[in-house]
Amino acid sequence: MKAALIGLGSVGRGVAEMIAQKKPGITLTGIADSKSGRICNEGIDIAAVLETKRTSGFCGDTAISAHDVITNADYDVLIEVTPTNALTGEPALGYIRAALLRKKHIVTSNKGPIALAYKELSALAKKNGVALRYEATVGGAIPIMHTLEDGLCGNEIVAVRGVLNGTCNYILTRMAAEGLTYEQALMEAREMGYAEADPTYDVKGIDAAIKLVILANTIWGNGTKLDDVDVTGIDLLTPDALRLAENGDCTIRLIAEAIPAKKILRVSPRLIAKDHSLVIEGSLNAITLETDMAKEITLIGKGAGSVETASAIIGDILYIRDHYDRRA
Repeated sequence: MKAALIGLGSVGRGVAEMIAQKKPGITLTGIADSKSGRICNEGIDIAAVLETKRTSGFCGDTAISAHDVITNADYDVLIEVTPTNALTGEPALGYIRAALLRKKHIVTSNKGPIALAYKELSALAKKNGVALRYEATVGGAIPIMHTLEDGLCGNEIVAVRGVLNGTCNYILTRMAAEGLTYEQALMEAREMGYAEADPTYDVKGIDAAIKLVILANTIWGNGTKLDDVDVTGIDLLTPDALRLAENGDCTIRLIAEAIPAKKILRVSPRLIAKDHSLVIEGSLNAITLETDMAKEITLIGKGAGSVETASAIIGDILYIRDHYDRRA
């Protein structure tokens, strides 16, 4: 299967490395970062591209843009892994639209376009007979979309709750375990590589809210938007709050929750018992689905990381190979 890869940051490199290492039957014919691109319809030498990127900062010719790759390369599926823009979804939204209009399948880790324009993009994909897959947008390596689509097929999902941001979970874990202040735990998260230099999206709960929007629209198709979510972050939590929770054999986690029947759509720090299924440690993510037949199903796994995200992306590509191209 031929693929074009747009984005060569941490996630993009992880995807390229895993394709080269595991050889899952995927040939990269186009690749682009924010400054350069490369097209080779017979197949790109991934190791050479990654070495060029490492030494020069470019993946190819500066005269070739991401748009050039999307519109001119020969590929079956576009892998879109550029950084998320939650306000406009661009430039990823434009990239995805252009590929869909060429009747190319889409696999993306980019939360912006899916949160902002899911209904439009899914309709465009359906119209053109191609797939729009976005497993990597929520929960990293956790196969939540595959579970919803296949594993729980026939079930009615009545609620979803989750710990959807590894940075916040790491901070809260360290505050509870060591009595650190929020500032101390955040500094440690930065040193460990779990927090960005500007952690606003994470600690204010925005990242978790975007993921909740994606889950709500996937499950219920209800046109949920980010503005619909009641969001409170963890940046004002104190060690005293964690100590009080400890005294009650509880702890605090940032919980994203959607219950349409009760009109609940929120992200906030919640007091929960230590033996609750959503009390996970470190940078893990967890998602609980409440269903009519299967009752509660909880999935736990790595919520971030280049290789973990590559797991979700490659899984989506192979799903397309098996469920779309085989029938074509």
